[in-house]
Amino acid sequence: MKKALAIGLPLAAIAALAWFLLRPEGPRTVDFERARREDLVSSLVTNGRVEPLEFAVVKSDREGRIARVPVSKGQTVAAGQPIAEFDAADARADLAAAEARIQQIEAELPLYDRGGSPAALAEIDAAKSAARQRREVVRREMETAERLSAKGAATRQEIAEARDRMAAADSDIEALDRKRPALIAPEGRQAVEARLREARAAVDAVKSRIARSVLRSPAAGSLYALPAKPGAFVHAGEVLAEVGRLDRLRAIVYVDEPELGRVAVGMPVQLTWQARPSDSWEGVVDKLPMQVTPLGSRQVGEVTVILDNPGGTVPPGANIDAEIRSSAVKGALTIPRAAVRRSDAGSGVLLLGGDTVQWRAVRLGDSSVTRAVVLEGLADGDAVALPSENPPKPGEKIAPRFP
Repeated sequence: MKKALAIGLPLAAIAALAWFLLRPEGPRTVDFERARREDLVSSLVTNGRVEPLEFAVVKSDREGRIARVPVSKGQTVAAGQPIAEFDAADARADLAAAEARIQQIEAELPLYDRGGSPAALAEIDAAKSAARQRREVVRREMETAERLSAKGAATRQEIAEARDRMAAADSDIEALDRKRPALIAPEGRQAVEARLREARAAVDAVKSRIARSVLRSPAAGSLYALPAKPGAFVHAGEVLAEVGRLDRLRAIVYVDEPELGRVAVGMPVQLTWQARPSDSWEGVVDKLPMQVTPLGSRQVGEVTVILDNPGGTVPPGANIDAEIRSSAVKGALTIPRAAVRRSDAGSGVLLLGGDTVQWRAVRLGDSSVTRAVVLEGLADGDAVALPSENPPKPGEKIAPRFP
């Protein structure tokens, strides 16, 4: 008896295991969802970047070393406010030399007003005074000689000699009178005035160089980019700052080519930024793209969206996500977008029919992020298979489940 039990128990276990392994497999469970009618907002989800709606770029117009940057990134600046200053030590030295040259030339002009230098004028005046004194002496001598001659005490020779000396004195005085205006020729003053004009023009040119060494903001706004650094050497055309209004932004949204027909000017857009996931910004489509361009593996059109940015919370250059709300459909028959399958014959779904699935072609309309509108092929309440790693095949028996 014990021997029979010892043999029978292992055989029963083996038989049970064989039945378990060889038993017929039942239908597998597949998740379904029913088509339903609802109001659907059709939207298109994509990505893009933002930039200021109004902005200006400050570029270097020369090469040189930056001496000072009197502003900081994020600061609000006024139009004309200095942004960066180039080293202008050489220009300031040239300015000092040019101004000294003006002072030197201006000092020459009074000479022409006075008729010559004080020393030369004093020399002429002294010589003229001496000549007048000599003439006066000679005049008195001649008068004395004439009185004596009348009395027979002087000869005519003495009178003639006195007259000659008096004529010589008169000649000296006349020569000195002619010498005074000759000290400064009229053309000399013209030459001085020409040199003064040139010197003043040189000063203006140097001042202009110094003024150009200060780069100023072309517009009022927020200084959202400031590559300029004190001591840095920059080249002509290099960007030193970017300034703009941040309360309104322009978003460049990349829409895939097949979806461009769904977008129109004036459509509302909701934008989000991953750095502030709990916030969103409202915008509106402002411009449609003029061309389609490659973006990585995509062919996209760049749609322009205008949005308000109170407080400047979204910085220029930020990468954003955008949902363009293209239309609203009331009472539409919808299914999950994920339930739509595509084949060579077109779009379709796996439709529940009793305990099997069947392929059903459908014609789709608008869609949102998660739902698609069915225009033809399904009725309200039809159940469609949700996506799975191993989808059922048409005609396969299944155990439906509605999660």
